Amino acid sequence: MNSKVVVIGQGYVGLPLAISSAQAGFKVIGIDLNEEKVSRLNKHQSIVEDVSDAELKSVSESGKYQATTSYSIDPTTEIICICVPTPLGSNHQPDLEILKAATQDVGKSLKAGMLVIIESTIQPGTTRDVVVPILEKESGLIRDQFLVAYSPERIDPMNKKFTIKNTPKLVAGLTSGAAVKAKEFYSKFIDQVDVCDSLEVAETAKLLENSFRLVNISFINELAMFCQKIGIDVNDVIKAASTKPYGFMPFYPSVGVGGHCIPVDPLYLAQAARAVGAPSRFIELADEINLGMPTYFVGRASEMLGGLRDKKVLVIGVSYKPNVADVRETPVEALINGLKKSGAVVSWHDDLVKSWNGESSVALGSGYDLAILATPHNYLDLSLLESVPVLNTRGSK
Repeated sequence: MNSKVVVIGQGYVGLPLAISSAQAGFKVIGIDLNEEKVSRLNKHQSIVEDVSDAELKSVSESGKYQATTSYSIDPTTEIICICVPTPLGSNHQPDLEILKAATQDVGKSLKAGMLVIIESTIQPGTTRDVVVPILEKESGLIRDQFLVAYSPERIDPMNKKFTIKNTPKLVAGLTSGAAVKAKEFYSKFIDQVDVCDSLEVAETAKLLENSFRLVNISFINELAMFCQKIGIDVNDVIKAASTKPYGFMPFYPSVGVGGHCIPVDPLYLAQAARAVGAPSRFIELADEINLGMPTYFVGRASEMLGGLRDKKVLVIGVSYKPNVADVRETPVEALINGLKKSGAVVSWHDDLVKSWNGESSVALGSGYDLAILATPHNYLDLSLLESVPVLNTRGSK
């Protein structure tokens, strides 16, 4: 197979997609504007946990994969996948500027017959009403001359059970022909590909998936507060409830949700709902609860120590989930900031992240007034804390 594919964005979503495509036989160019990242990738050094150096080396040396910072797309390219971030802006509202810029760059190289697939999380109607007009304007083509599809990413970093291969994939096309071609592409390396009735159905399905998780995690976090007040462990409650074989799904407490999906996607849905005058109270309340969790644990820490002024506090784990180095939207940042504002002398430990916000990870050890377990990586040996009291954000009494 000599079909050429371009994947824009070589992070937690784009790199696994690029490597899986290359392993399936496509000739893949991975585009990313981060020069250091591209340099590492071309030296066969993976920048995400779900892709090994060996996998990267294999597809690179076979000529199936190369990373670049250049948006000069080969005119014989058949498929272009856009996997760039769609974060929240400084106003805590959806920010599509990175996606728009990437789409503009793609449009400049777009040729008739090419298929452009958007994998970034977006609001319903964005593919049809934002992406397609940009492609038309930049390319000089009309929408009948190229193909556009939407396929929301479903990457869960370090999930060994559900990988890119066995996680069902949704696709939708601006036209039926675009949907068919997108399904054919993904079916080369994904076991199950389901075609949605419209772009808007696929866009909204992605927002529903993570809004469901945000609402339920926020509810469990409130329940954890109640359990702490009455002196029981919320995890024991969850374990007991999980014995019911129907009508219940376990979710677990934390210092708050993070990453590129759960704290972000629901706000895309909420904004879309407001735009058409539909209610989104569950999402807004869940977001409020989630954002308040770091403050709650600052209060818990203060209660344990009788105040935080000049107390030495060690925060353990700063990434947004266990066993990854990703700190995007991590709630631990708000936790640390809250502790510092309360006068605590804060250090943090995370051997996966190592350096973050101009600070470096410190070793686990004694000499602290309190340790706060925020992100429990598997490698952690908490016995190194010796007699330091531990506040477990994952559901201790």
